[in-house]
Amino acid sequence: MLTGPALAQATPDKNTPAHKQTQIQLVRNATLKISYADTTFLLDPMLAKKGAYPGFEGTYRSTLRNPLLELPMSVDEVISGVDAIIVTHTHLDHWDEAAQQLLPKDLPIFVQHEADAALIKSQGFKQVTVIHDRTEFEGITLTKTGGQHGTDDMYAVPQLAALLGEAMGVVFQAPGYKTTYVVGDTIWNGVVEQALNKHQPEVVILNTGYAQLEGFPNSIIMGKEDVTRTKNIAPQATIIGVHMDAVNHAALSRKELREFVKANSLTQSVKVPNDGEILKL
Repeated sequence: MLTGPALAQATPDKNTPAHKQTQIQLVRNATLKISYADTTFLLDPMLAKKGAYPGFEGTYRSTLRNPLLELPMSVDEVISGVDAIIVTHTHLDHWDEAAQQLLPKDLPIFVQHEADAALIKSQGFKQVTVIHDRTEFEGITLTKTGGQHGTDDMYAVPQLAALLGEAMGVVFQAPGYKTTYVVGDTIWNGVVEQALNKHQPEVVILNTGYAQLEGFPNSIIMGKEDVTRTKNIAPQATIIGVHMDAVNHAALSRKELREFVKANSLTQSVKVPNDGEILKL
């Protein structure tokens, strides 16, 4: 039985503040609204109507038109309350023509490098900032993380390497809030593993659609096995799987990921939201 000082040590301090709430809404595909430390970010906006664009040439199910699904809300509702935008890279399914036309040109936008900054400035946006190792915005620290948007075999083909390009992830940190890591369009590699170990995130958002190119057996982004890999390194984290069901080359569906999560007894810590669904963490 604990008494005296030992009891005091074992009893949680009632004055220790709990984490303040982060709200994460999956809009569609990889488009997210993250309300973090009283600031709302819109990530990777793809805002077109269903079927607006041809399927991605040279990819799985390229005859299908993108997006495969309608937005679950109006564009006005998507934009409402947004304080800043983060574009992890400028592929169509993360930064489309509709977003370029419909988003207010004076909203702050954060990007991965000067090339993307120049492109987005050329589209009329006035406040474009490159996230370096650490960028501060409204009391929030944004940290750029790396990755690889495909396998070594894919990047060995120069034309394909140019098409795949670079993509970043972003870590959100603020006093009193859960460290949140948006991993971005990458396969599992040492850079992702290093970021998980370094930042010890309590929330991890994975792009788990397992998007595939013709002629290659593996994916250009993560899949269901990467949920398990993430869980092994960050066992206390809540993992959220997105970037499924909305574009032609995504080979892993939400239904399949949910079945995998259930079969591996991960339902308490892995969330697979529907379009429009809000998670409060």
